[in-house]
Amino acid sequence: MSPSRRDGWPSSGGKPRHWLRSAVAKARIIEFVSVDPSSLSDRPISELFAPGRPLRSLEFFPPRDEAGVEALRQTAAALQSIEPDFVSVTYGAGGSTQQRTAQVSSLLRHEFGFTVMPHLTAVNHSRAEVAAVAETHYARGIRNIMALRGDLPNGMPAATAFKDGLHFGSDVVALLKAMHPDLCLGVGGYPEKHPEAPSFEADLVNLRRKVDAGASFITTQLFFDNAAYYRFVDRCHAAGIRVPIVPGIMPVLSLRQITRITDMCGATLPERLIERIEDAGDEPESIEAAGIDWALAQIRDLLAQGAPGYHLYILNRARSALTLAVGLAA
Repeated sequence: MSPSRRDGWPSSGGKPRHWLRSAVAKARIIEFVSVDPSSLSDRPISELFAPGRPLRSLEFFPPRDEAGVEALRQTAAALQSIEPDFVSVTYGAGGSTQQRTAQVSSLLRHEFGFTVMPHLTAVNHSRAEVAAVAETHYARGIRNIMALRGDLPNGMPAATAFKDGLHFGSDVVALLKAMHPDLCLGVGGYPEKHPEAPSFEADLVNLRRKVDAGASFITTQLFFDNAAYYRFVDRCHAAGIRVPIVPGIMPVLSLRQITRITDMCGATLPERLIERIEDAGDEPESIEAAGIDWALAQIRDLLAQGAPGYHLYILNRARSALTLAVGLAA
């Protein structure tokens, strides 16, 4: 990685570190005890979008145990070389990873110098609880949050999942913007429609509400056919949605894994992709190579057609992101 990040903050060595490593939930994740007030706040991601400069971002999830934490550290260290514009950190269903999301966000920001966008969801949270999580991030210099409704935990009925008037992603956006107007908020969009939405039109109405409430950009759910993204962008523009729409891409690692994920999010697997994975047989490296090749073709086409960047769902693994970076630079 270069000596400094694009926003001028040292990415190693030069920045203040007032933190204490401790065993939290059996994982050596950074737990901050103080933050030097001279340390800089993150630059809003909304300021990074510019014509001809596509953004590259990566998504992490909080590990469950010490082995996962060490694997995440190795992945983050490897990915410093490609200098992503920002990284995001997921938030478990119903806030199940609330503490670990905050800890991993701090780890990635202060140990590795990344601009971090933690996810924050409404499900199973009161307004006060959402506000408290946001304040923790804000106090640590984080100025970018992915505001989501969130997934329902298994077994939790929708009737009891939402509290205090927080029913939609737009409610989270409105709450956070009222707290700190300088927060840059990303929201999610579904090129092939949210699984719970009764129609594309209803889904776009909800998405427009999130943007009108103060969202600065949209990151899409994963998709494997770029035509779905282009149709989605056209529909958004027709609905009056004008913020950047960042395509979300996931390189396939196995057919079983990607089938489970697409079943949950409603994405379609093209027959040609399924055939390529099946042709790879039972060799994990061949399957991964086929998945990366498909993702590389997707990204090249998206950027050629003017997409504002791409967001990689990397499942805490570095190899696919590094291989894609090399392929795109070729």
